[in-house]
Amino acid sequence: MYQDVIIAGFGGQGVMLIGNVVAFAAMEQKLRVTFMPVYGVEMRGGTANCTVVISDEEIGSPIIFSPQTSILMNQPSVEKFQSRLEDGGVQLVNASIVDADLLEQDRIRTISVPANELADELGSVKMANMVMLGAWLQATGCLPLKAVQAALGQVFGEHNARLIPLNQKGLERGAAFVASQAERPVL
Repeated sequence: MYQDVIIAGFGGQGVMLIGNVVAFAAMEQKLRVTFMPVYGVEMRGGTANCTVVISDEEIGSPIIFSPQTSILMNQPSVEKFQSRLEDGGVQLVNASIVDADLLEQDRIRTISVPANELADELGSVKMANMVMLGAWLQATGCLPLKAVQAALGQVFGEHNARLIPLNQKGLERGAAFVASQAERPVL
């Protein structure tokens, strides 16, 4: 088993949180994992991305030039990383703030997720990152949703335990959205 992903967006969108949650969940599943964060100069509002590699064998490098998958939270991230995705790769894009006309559809598979709207339905647009993570989990099948939900406790810790239930719902909502899209007939 091998899965890699580049997760990118503005600082403050929870990009690093997604990477941390995936890394902890993979470790709990007894998989090998690397997590490499990259911050822009500004932090909140600046650019942020991270790479996560998950494998059942040794990982040669945490650096990914042509990822299999990507989670792209904003337009600048699409502009920077979409062309790097390997042929046949899967990108999940926050359709709430990304222009659909800029998305590739032929060389790669694009899944547009209205993450901000789905998160807002849960009561907080801050859950958009968890919606996107849940969507990625459903699209790739690389980790069980329950394992990722359990990893939230390790990432948030005791002091922020009150945030776990809403984040778990965000994961479920994103996964359900992608599952419902797969059930639609191709026209």
